[in-house]
Amino acid sequence: MGHGPAVKLGKDNASAYKTRLGVKMFIVYTLVYAIFVATNATNPKSMQEVYLGQTAAVLWGFGLIGLALVMAIIYNNLCTKAEITMNS
Repeated sequence: MGHGPAVKLGKDNASAYKTRLGVKMFIVYTLVYAIFVATNATNPKSMQEVYLGQTAAVLWGFGLIGLALVMAIIYNNLCTKAEITMNS
């Protein structure tokens, strides 16, 4: 018994666009993260400074998480539009 796929799968004409977009967004995130790591490695005392009641390290950490979430939402929206346009 069992069930088949939930949707009928076929050729995705938007896959090249989605791949390029994903790689570009990955590079942007990696650069931001590399700045965070480099700052920690070269000037760790700067991460101990307090802003808005939190250390810079905590704010950077939450900022990285927030950036990943925002980028994921943007990626999803752009890919959905591309799929609708290119697979119709």
